[in-house]
Order: sequence, then structure tokens, then C-alpha cells
Amino acid sequence: MTSRQLRYDRIKRGFDVLVAGLGLVALSPVLLAVGVAIMRKMGRPVFFRQIRPGLNGRLFTLRKFRTMDPVGRGRVGDGERLTPLGAWLRKTSLDELPTLWNVLRGDMSLVGPRPLLAEYLDRYTPEQARRHEVRPGVTGLAQVSGRNALSWEEKFAYDVRYVDSRCFRLDLRILLVTVGKVLHREGVSAEGHPTCPEFMGTAGSLLEVDRGGASRGAG
Repeated sequence: MTSRQLRYDRIKRGFDVLVAGLGLVALSPVLLAVGVAIMRKMGRPVFFRQIRPGLNGRLFTLRKFRTMDPVGRGRVGDGERLTPLGAWLRKTSLDELPTLWNVLRGDMSLVGPRPLLAEYLDRYTPEQARRHEVRPGVTGLAQVSGRNALSWEEKFAYDVRYVDSRCFRLDLRILLVTVGKVLHREGVSAEGHPTCPEFMGTAGSLLEVDRGGASRGAG
């Protein structure tokens, strides 16, 4: 890593801490109001927690506001489990606010590839796996470049492009575009969420390589 990249990483981390810290303080009334609304309309738990891979594939606990009824309340499909309040929270992106705590902790950054499911780790090609060379983000280049209109492979291509071309100017542009999309309520479904199509892997994925090796060894 060059001295320029190291300087950028330090500046970015400081910016993340500053914005996430101020955001949590400034938005604390909103966080409290959403938490109370979930308690009254949906009950416990208030937060959705799930293990996701972060920088270098290190696992962390992602925190968001819960938007679906727990399994076992008579609703089977993910679409049926999504509550009216939960749908509104997703539409307004308010369910994402607790991820600022992940940013403050250093699990995530404001900008970077979105953290996906841990079971996807061995489904990436070596090139796609490079998305974990940086901290995952609350928003990212793929999210402002088409998001749900993109295939998984296209999203990962944008993720790797971000890894190779990341700079503070690009981060600011992504953040500004994201604010505009949130205000206009565009592309609100999050990748990796159970209501999105599951990523089953790409030809040449690490899983296929492992299976191929095991098969050759067995033969």
C-alpha cells in the first residue's frame, strides 16, 4: 500500500468517525422514535442482527432496525413477513440508521461495497472476492450505479472498480448521489436481504475451485 493510500485511509476513517458520531447524536430522537414504533407495532426484538463479512472477510454483527415478523408467527414467505411499518422503514431507508454504529465501531465505512451474507464468501471468484479488500459501506458505487437493475456480476464489477479507484472525491460523489436517491426513494431494497434473489455463485468461484480440487483428489 502506497503512502497516498495510507493517507487516504486515515482521512476516510476520521471522516467516518466524525459523520457517524454526529449522525448518531443528531438522529437520536429519530432512532428513539423508530425503536418505540417497532416495539408497539411489531414487538421485540427492535434490531435485526446478522453476521456479515467485512474487511478481509472478518465477520462482524450488522445492526439494522427490524422490518419483518420473526419466523414462526404464521407468515412463511419473506414478502409475507414484511410488515407495513417495515416496508415504510425500508422505503425511507430509516432501517439503515443503526449501521452508523457499525461505522463508528470500524466494522463498516460510510462508502464501500455493501456487506453481503457470510455464506457468499466461497461463491465469489478470486476477482469478486477483492471487494473485501476495503471495509464494507453503508452505500457504494454499485448502489448509485443501478443497484437493483444490475446483475450480481455487474454489482461485483462495480465493487472491484471502487476498490481500485477509491479516493475521497469519489466517496463524496457517492454520498451526495445516495442522499438524492434516498430523498427520491429510489432503489430501496438492500442487496443480500432475504427478499432479494440469492447469489448462487459465478463460474470460476472459489466454491467451484474447491469442489474441483476435491473431485480430482478423490479420483
